[in-house]
Amino acid sequence: MAVSTGQEEQLLIGGRWVGAEDGKRFDVTNPATGDVVGSIPNGSAGDVQAAIAAAAAALDDWKAMPAIARARILRRSADLMRERKDEIAAVMTAEQGKPLAEAAGEVEYAASFMEWFGGEAERVYGQVVPPLNPANRALVLRQPVGVVAAITPWNFPAAMMTRKLGPAMAAGCTSVVKPASATPLTAALMLRAIEDAGAPPGVVNLVTSRSAGMVAETIFSDRRVRKISFTGSTEVGKDLIRRSADQVKRLSLELGGHAPYLIFDDADLEEATAGLIASKFRNAGQTCVCANRVYVQKGIYKEFVDLLGQKVAKLVVGPGDRPGVNVGPLIDSRGVDKADEHVQDALSRGARLVTGGSRLTDGEFARGSFYAPTVLEDVTPEMLISYEETFGPVAGITKFGSEEEALRLANDSIYGLCAYFHTRDYARLLRVAEKLEYGIIGVNTGIISAASVPFGGVKESGYGREGGSDGIDEYLDTKYVLVAGVGI
Repeated sequence: MAVSTGQEEQLLIGGRWVGAEDGKRFDVTNPATGDVVGSIPNGSAGDVQAAIAAAAAALDDWKAMPAIARARILRRSADLMRERKDEIAAVMTAEQGKPLAEAAGEVEYAASFMEWFGGEAERVYGQVVPPLNPANRALVLRQPVGVVAAITPWNFPAAMMTRKLGPAMAAGCTSVVKPASATPLTAALMLRAIEDAGAPPGVVNLVTSRSAGMVAETIFSDRRVRKISFTGSTEVGKDLIRRSADQVKRLSLELGGHAPYLIFDDADLEEATAGLIASKFRNAGQTCVCANRVYVQKGIYKEFVDLLGQKVAKLVVGPGDRPGVNVGPLIDSRGVDKADEHVQDALSRGARLVTGGSRLTDGEFARGSFYAPTVLEDVTPEMLISYEETFGPVAGITKFGSEEEALRLANDSIYGLCAYFHTRDYARLLRVAEKLEYGIIGVNTGIISAASVPFGGVKESGYGREGGSDGIDEYLDTKYVLVAGVGI
């Protein structure tokens, strides 16, 4: 039976829900109130090793299972996640902070990956290649890479996990999941749904720990783990790349972003404003694909800033479980500190505050990690907000003149995950989309994610793709087989 907020959770190793081998646990707190909402084992290296062993033991039977049988388990997992949506969403809001409606939407989004990859499981095809010698046969097989470690973030604790587990399970891989220590309860509920859908023991395993370094070291030193899929910061991603070299482990990395949001003179202002707010202030600005740099063409600059400021000032901030809240708390006080650092730096360098610009600490905000939704104008490239990922509800706006200038500003970043622009000019739409140096482009919209499309970046935003028909390729090896002497 699934847990509820305030209840203790366990590790999942080889089909058994167990405590850490040394009995240690840690509390999970609500960023809106600071209250303890549950607890989870603080796993050790021995627990990680046990989970890897369980995944390795389950691998042969799982990859030998007919694809249609694996597909049914994935689809049943999606059904159970939807049936349990209200409970999972309540737990997610309690430990992560996002508004309840957003949390419920994330559960739907998470389920869609299990559903999508249930279909992809049945479409892993090989090839018969025309041989040079007609007496031979050349075959190309696609086989599961093996045991996978999935390291997931706190900002989307359900969807970022199924975006990895869906294709891994579909391909015939077994997995060890290490969720962020801030949001492990959601991960446990999601894995309970997968287990209850009929996943055999050891196919999915859960290890929670406050020592991310220890978990990484254990994973990278174990030759049974052949692939790591990680969502997180570019700094950590670079460290994982270095660690992977010793055993040449495969990596999929979805790293940091610093998305530009371009609004041209011919844009529909209402549409552009709505798109920007959806991108920037969803999950309190704590998304890797949210707008970080907003570039507005000079002909509509003043009108757009005024309209955006009015709309952002009306956003309701509060605990995520309160009806009508648009923006919940940041994950912790460090998130608030960083948002405020970016705002104060910009103001000290000449930016103008349109709305917001302060911590919220009075009344119901006193015990939480809240920051007022903020709009800054006259932002310039030397300000922190122009090149560091804010990960908070702060939009900085810069004026541009020509299309060429907008592209130069947008592409002047080490990151290349996601970019957005608004225009009603069809020729510009194609031209700008082709010239933006990003893995994902949103045109006339601020919401771009779906299970059916590839998600991933270029440059220092990582490599590999999650979602779409490309997503399962990350979990498959390609094997060439030449059979001689078959005859004709």
